[in-house]
Amino acid sequence: MALLQANFMSRSLMRTVPVNIILPVDKLAFPGTAHREATSYKTLYLLHGIFGNYMDWVSGTNIQRWAEEKDLAVVMPSGDNMFYVDQRESLNLYGEFIGKELVELTRKAFPLSHRREDTFIAGLSMGGYGAMRNGLKYHETFGYIAGLSAAMPVEGLEERTNDTPVDINRRDFAESIFGDLRKVKDSDMNPKWLVERLREQGAELPKMYLACGTGDSLLEPGREMRDYLRQAGMDVTYEEGPGGHEWDFWNRYIKKVLDWLPLQEEAEAGISSGNVGI
Repeated sequence: MALLQANFMSRSLMRTVPVNIILPVDKLAFPGTAHREATSYKTLYLLHGIFGNYMDWVSGTNIQRWAEEKDLAVVMPSGDNMFYVDQRESLNLYGEFIGKELVELTRKAFPLSHRREDTFIAGLSMGGYGAMRNGLKYHETFGYIAGLSAAMPVEGLEERTNDTPVDINRRDFAESIFGDLRKVKDSDMNPKWLVERLREQGAELPKMYLACGTGDSLLEPGREMRDYLRQAGMDVTYEEGPGGHEWDFWNRYIKKVLDWLPLQEEAEAGISSGNVGI
């Protein structure tokens, strides 16, 4: 399993951005078995939470080992604290970068499948919101969406004030991300608004997986989103389990996400890092 760090010049963000990529290209065939054929890999675009970066998933979970087991490519970009939406005035088009440019760049650079049914997006907390928003906005690209402890920042935005000691809950911080807070609910920054527009268009909706810890403050907003999506006719798998807003929970449930995705039960056997006792 190759773990690569790439640096791309992004036209959406107008700067060079780092990306981690897990790529199952270097697994060796066991002696006496057929050589592994070249293939186009199914791909998961995996988004970090607030205060994180492109290193989080590799350092916080076993995603590298589990992706190797399933011959899955995983692309992990940095989204800063910008909730993966577009801020055009500051040339920070994070949504366009995640949903369009990053997919195009990685497909050019690596042997990734171009098929919608082989292309997935997921994330935790802020990244869970980013996965929902961009998975729905770019529904022609992504066939499956997963959100772990997904943030629901659109709810209650208009009522925010600056009378809070928590910087990320301040109104001025929200305005720097989402712009005029009165307009967010009726825009493509609201996953519910996107679902309604896709239903009106008769578009094929992605399948969705949501999970949250029973000790997480985002549990009730997650349940409300689950109920809304089911009432809207989306194919939603929802799970809860012990845990809070923490890596122990995300480590367990990213494995469940991979089990839910349409991946091989067991990838082709071979020799990779750690196989020293063959």
